[in-house]
Amino acid sequence: MAWQLPPLPAVRVFEAAARLQNFTRAAEELGMTQAAVSYQIKLLEDRVGTPLFIRRGRQVVLTETGSALAAQATQALSLLSEAYRSARGGAAGQLSISTMQTFASNWLSERLGLFQQAHPDIIVTLETSSRLVDFTREDLDIGVRVGAGEWPGLTSHFLFKGDYTPMLSPRLAESVGGINEPADLYKVPLLGHTDPWWTAWFKAAGSEFKPELVRPGPMLGAQFYEALSAIAGQGAAILTRNLYQTHIAEGRLIQPFKSVGTDDHSYWLVYATSRRNMPKIRLFRDWMLEQTSGLRSGA
Repeated sequence: MAWQLPPLPAVRVFEAAARLQNFTRAAEELGMTQAAVSYQIKLLEDRVGTPLFIRRGRQVVLTETGSALAAQATQALSLLSEAYRSARGGAAGQLSISTMQTFASNWLSERLGLFQQAHPDIIVTLETSSRLVDFTREDLDIGVRVGAGEWPGLTSHFLFKGDYTPMLSPRLAESVGGINEPADLYKVPLLGHTDPWWTAWFKAAGSEFKPELVRPGPMLGAQFYEALSAIAGQGAAILTRNLYQTHIAEGRLIQPFKSVGTDDHSYWLVYATSRRNMPKIRLFRDWMLEQTSGLRSGA
C-alpha cells in the first residue's frame, strides 16, 4: 500500500505552530528560523490546497481545516514518537511518574515499593511538581492530577475524592482538653486559616466559621508543609482525608470529626491516550486502581 503522506518535516513544523499558535515560538522550539517555519507551513498549505492559518499581523489563528489537521497531527506524531522510543529499547524498562508532592510523600511513596517488587524489570522514577506537564511531548509516562478528570488528549481514571477535614497531633489535642466539637478548634492555632476549605468544612460540620475567634497559625502555602507542622504539634491543619490514613493509624495525627468538606476536585490517574496500550502503563494503571479501590468504595 502506498501511503499518501504530506512532507513529514512540514507536518512537524505545522504541529508546533498550531499548538503554540505562534510561528516565532515554534521556530524557537524546533531550532529553526521563522522564515524556515513560514516556508514549511506554506509548503503544507500548497499540498493541502487550502490555508491552514489566518495571519493577522504577528498573530496566527487556525482555520477550520487547520484545526482538524492539527489534532490529528499531534496524535500521529505522538504515536510515532512512542513507537520510536519502544524500538530504541532504552526506555522500555523505565516508568516515569509525575505527581504533586503531597500525594507522592503521603500516599504513593508508602506503596510504590510494592509495585517495584512485583515488577522488578521496570525502573520507576518520580517527578514531584505542581506544574501541568504535557504527556504527549515530555519524557513522562503517567501522572496523578487533581481536578474534574477531563484533560484534552489524556485518558483519566478516577482514584478517589479529595475530601478534606481538620487533623492535628494527639498531644496538641490533649493539651487543650480534647477537640470534641468544631468550636474547640479555636483553642489551637489553625494552619493556613485563610484557606476556603476551613469555611466549607465548618459549614459541612453544621457550624459557622468565625475568623475573629481563630488563633492564626503559620501560612505555609502548601498542604504538604501544613501536615508536617500539624504532626509537630504546631496547630490544626485541614488536610485531604485519604492521604493521611497511615499517619492516623500510627498515631501521628488524629481526625477529630467524621464530617468532611468536599468540592469538585478528585484525584485521577492520567496518561496520554496515544500510550494507552503500552504494557508498563497498563501494569501501573491496574496496580493503582487496585490499591485505591477501598478509597473509592468509601472504606
